[in-house]
Amino acid sequence: MNCQSSEELQALVDECRVYAKQGKVADYIPALKKAKQDDLSISIFYPDGHGFSAGDCHQSMTLQSISKVISLALAIMDRGAEYVFERVGQEPTGDPFNSIVKLETNKPSKPLNPMINAGALAVTHMIKGANIEERLLRLMTFIHGITRNDQIKVNEEVASSEFKTADLNRSLCYFLKQHNVINEDVEDLINLYTKQCAIEVTCLDLAKIGCVLAMDGFEMSTGRQIIPKDIARICKTFMVTCGMYNASGEFAIKVGIPAKSGVSGGIMGAVPGKCGIGLFGPSLDEKGNSIAGIKLLEKMSHKYSLSMF
Repeated sequence: MNCQSSEELQALVDECRVYAKQGKVADYIPALKKAKQDDLSISIFYPDGHGFSAGDCHQSMTLQSISKVISLALAIMDRGAEYVFERVGQEPTGDPFNSIVKLETNKPSKPLNPMINAGALAVTHMIKGANIEERLLRLMTFIHGITRNDQIKVNEEVASSEFKTADLNRSLCYFLKQHNVINEDVEDLINLYTKQCAIEVTCLDLAKIGCVLAMDGFEMSTGRQIIPKDIARICKTFMVTCGMYNASGEFAIKVGIPAKSGVSGGIMGAVPGKCGIGLFGPSLDEKGNSIAGIKLLEKMSHKYSLSMF
């Protein structure tokens, strides 16, 4: 990765912003409808602590599905990989992220992977804590530690909006409960999960998380192993195979880095051994990924030879 300046990055952002008109802002969660379609911003963060940004990179977004990577790391740290993957599978799916189909047709009835909603709900269920508040606090503390930003908090408006419109996720939870994948009150789990998805970050926060993953869980500037190396590797592998919903294969070919998207328009990338990338472009394609954001990453991958393949 040899981006030389924010101006160089800004030129790429300006070039890709036009693609936003081809997508649309998520509207099934009412609070997300407020985003501006043509917004596009990006931060790159290097292990030595420097980096570059372009666009309105201080603008905040909610993590949404990007939170699935962080909750997975914490759940494995809490329970161990064997425990987690007895309850959640490790295979990609060609179905939409909120589909219930594979739960019904697969035996045993466990979610195919932690990046689809059913799997993510099961993973959040595994985060340790005496109650919802304690579990959320542990997740927030984990994120504060990775980003070194203790100002990150839950956007209560988005959380409330998601909680009220989470009937499909409730259905997934009841199915998981019927098959003993989860055993807590469904409304409690939905409450925790919607708050997890509504954690508000900037592009720079995302880039810092991506950088820690890119460096196998190690933060160079403080010398801390924040995430055990083998867990960081597991997370990155899921980002490659399932991180961009059911466009992950095409993304691996065109961009070739571990990445995770969310329906708020965020994308977190981890360029192995090099840097983290945080991006915000709320106009989505039909798969639920930032349409201008993916174009920007394609151009960056080509220009800076980012692909790990």
